[in-house]
Amino acid sequence: MLNTFQTLTELLHKHQDLWRIEPFFLAMDSNNKWSNSQSELGEWFAGLSSREIELLKFNRERCNNSLSKFIPCLDELMSLCVLPELPQSELALPRGLDKGVPGRKQSQITRMGQSCMQHHQGQEWLEWCAGKGYLGRILAHQSGHKVTSFEYQQTLCDIGQSEADKLGLNMQFTQGDAFSVQAMSAMNGQQHAVALHACGDLHVTLLRHASHLKLPAITISPCCYHLIQGEEYQPLSKVAQQSGLSLTRAELRIPLQETVTGGARVQRHRAQEMSYRLGFDALCQQERLIDHYMPVPSIKKSLLSEGFEAFCYWACERKQLSLPAVDFAKYASIGEQRFWRMEAYSLVQSAFRRPLEIWLLLDKALYLKESGYRVSVSTFCDYQTTPRNCLLHASRVENKKASYN
Repeated sequence: MLNTFQTLTELLHKHQDLWRIEPFFLAMDSNNKWSNSQSELGEWFAGLSSREIELLKFNRERCNNSLSKFIPCLDELMSLCVLPELPQSELALPRGLDKGVPGRKQSQITRMGQSCMQHHQGQEWLEWCAGKGYLGRILAHQSGHKVTSFEYQQTLCDIGQSEADKLGLNMQFTQGDAFSVQAMSAMNGQQHAVALHACGDLHVTLLRHASHLKLPAITISPCCYHLIQGEEYQPLSKVAQQSGLSLTRAELRIPLQETVTGGARVQRHRAQEMSYRLGFDALCQQERLIDHYMPVPSIKKSLLSEGFEAFCYWACERKQLSLPAVDFAKYASIGEQRFWRMEAYSLVQSAFRRPLEIWLLLDKALYLKESGYRVSVSTFCDYQTTPRNCLLHASRVENKKASYN
């Protein structure tokens, strides 16, 4: 694990000019310095049709195979990101235990619950950022042990407690702020702490509190790494702190820029909105309405159907700009060209999504190792169920030198 982390760090440092880019802004300038400095990649991008870009975007293996011609280290990077897959079998759940859980989310929760049970240590559970306690229900039912479900929103606590009581489950919901000192009062030395997709500093806070109190076990699947309180990621492990690799909030979003949900309609809306935004920027610049990029507020997806011209009038109204008579078809076309240029640039950044995610995961794993835990990293479900399928498990090592797998 340590060797993997150090090699990842070296490769991310060496090739940071490929992933520390902002495709949206690069797409606004056809003569940007980055594209000129990557001449072979630039020529490849220029030769791709919109259909080819789309196919590469939704086929990670095919995209990486194509990019490996220009990024020699890519095969090594991908090999460093392969994690063991935990065995899965169907859990027999009683009727009502999955009430209110959407299909794909149900699969995530069920498989996470099974993984937690396989690693279970301690006599209780702590469900961190519990929501309505869907994961806790499975753990309480399967183990018979008490579950303390810690959640910020009182409404979710009330709903979760009501459902748990109806099912006769040994669950106690506790309302609290995860970032407060009082959050530690929900913890005790008998708990196995779990968190499914707790965002950013929420899962970091759990690791800090749980390791400080020496909880017997911790099992988390991290998510939304960019939701942090500071402007940059604060590494947890000593080796990461000494690595010299810093990540901004924007760069912490890179691992999250891939999804297997949403379908064609969502993808179509995204393409339309981004094209409109890029086209509107071209209009503003060329018609001298502004001399710099100006962000436009979020728009209701239903308004996109009114067309590019309506979008421009809507955006000008929001930004208090006066819109002259212009060739809207021209700028709509520019926006679409920019959109596909942005998607092409995004392909090279996409190759570093998983490496960056594994780097963040291993930083947390090494921190727990330094804190006296035996640590393992794996995947708890397949990629199609959720791209955020990494699992970190740590078990307390008493009176022994900590180890990791």
